Amino acid sequence: MIDKMTVGVEEEFHIVDLSSRRLTPRAGEVLALLPGEGYSPELQKSAVESKTRPSRELADLREDISGLRRTLITAARKLDLGVAAAGTVPLVDFHGAQDGTDPRYGFLYDQFQFLAREQLLCSTQVHVNVEDRDLAVILAHRVERWMPILLAISVSSPYWMGQDRGYASGRAMSWARWPTSGPIGRLSGAAEYDRVVADLRASGVVKDAGMIYFNVRPSSHVPTLELRVCDSCPDVRDILLIAGLFRALVVHEWEAELAGRAAPEIDPVRARGALWRAARFGVEGDLVTAVTPTPAPGRELVARLVDELGPVLDRLGDRSLVEEAARDFLRRGSSAARQRRAFARRGDFADVVDLLVAETADSADRH
Repeated sequence: MIDKMTVGVEEEFHIVDLSSRRLTPRAGEVLALLPGEGYSPELQKSAVESKTRPSRELADLREDISGLRRTLITAARKLDLGVAAAGTVPLVDFHGAQDGTDPRYGFLYDQFQFLAREQLLCSTQVHVNVEDRDLAVILAHRVERWMPILLAISVSSPYWMGQDRGYASGRAMSWARWPTSGPIGRLSGAAEYDRVVADLRASGVVKDAGMIYFNVRPSSHVPTLELRVCDSCPDVRDILLIAGLFRALVVHEWEAELAGRAAPEIDPVRARGALWRAARFGVEGDLVTAVTPTPAPGRELVARLVDELGPVLDRLGDRSLVEEAARDFLRRGSSAARQRRAFARRGDFADVVDLLVAETADSADRH
């Protein structure tokens, strides 16, 4: 089982004008300079998505993520543009941001109005190979209780439209407004999940299964369990930490399910409250989970999760890399905190954008 457990990552990137430091709707120009494989457009014309290949080794995943970043950054620089991996960037311009040519995106704009128009957001998605769709649906619920910790590692969106939104992940709070976001809930398997999707389609809420935005879901297009709760991360090491922990959590809960061990009850209200706290404070604050309502320091919960998953990480061959990534993360802190420190020096959002562009590039060159 474990030797077949591949992991892949989809990253979303903002394209920014290096003179104004604002988002710019020129992703199409950047994509025209990129190879077709590995890159795709996004809902807004100021974003590009990259897709790694499935990897068994986290070291191979790191090389794939870094290589895709370097190619993207090289293409953007030819146009005097920058690439920023973050949940949001502070300076935006809605003019020209919408893609009116794709019928699917047209449905989103028409159906969801300002929810779609304001989605100048970028996230990191992690895919872990789970061939059995019944099992994938069950595991999506079983791993839900750890989502606040993974979100807290990724928080990178304190600023939007020239304001500090008061959250370490403003992206997560914006995303929570979508009708199909949040915890998946306890479902019996693929048949019940498909009925939920069919009901949402019949009601006109969504057009297809790809518009189901649960925190964790069976992928709509590949045989994987997909993590969707995290901000984009400027530092590749943080993506590797999240990917390694998520794969280990899937294995941990897979084995528990096969052994007949019941998962703790996950109340959806508590789960949403725990995610809110992670979005509000990030790892620098006290966090809770859906099953542990007593607040504890975020850094402590990250370190504890790495320790608890140690035996699984050992069997996956990931322990050394994940522990190193965790030490680096706990030393540096979250992107949201680094952005706020950068802004505090001069009160200039250009410094925040420059930091994000630099970290996105520097971490791709680090080996």
